[in-house]
Amino acid sequence: MFCTNCGEQMQDGQAVCTKCGFAKDTGNKYCGNCGAEIQPQQAVCTQCGCVVNEAKKQAEANKASAGDQVGGQDKIVVILVAIFIGTLGIHNFIMGETKKGVFKLVMSLVGGWFCGLGVLVSLILTIMDIVKIASGTYVVDPDKLI
Repeated sequence: MFCTNCGEQMQDGQAVCTKCGFAKDTGNKYCGNCGAEIQPQQAVCTQCGCVVNEAKKQAEANKASAGDQVGGQDKIVVILVAIFIGTLGIHNFIMGETKKGVFKLVMSLVGGWFCGLGVLVSLILTIMDIVKIASGTYVVDPDKLI
């Protein structure tokens, strides 16, 4: 086992390199398996074939799975909430869009007394939200009203 920051050989079970002070597997200059120098963008060591920069690969995998979320919440959950109680703006509250959620709530509750016009506006906005969320084009903005 080698330090991935300075290339110094480390003992099994050693958590910190005694030469440079970096924690195990926190550097990206040397292969942790053979100690060969590597480039930061390398995914595999050219000396031994060992996978390097595992943290970078994990971050990329997490970024790819972030496509299943909107506003930090699971996309399917937000869509289901929008379908069932979206005219009240609950899905906007879940995603952190408080202003838009309050606007829809007021339009649905107060606007419902005036020939249902407020509910219709809220329903149209909710359908637009559902389509955008499902297609992955929804941009969460806490400051937007509509």
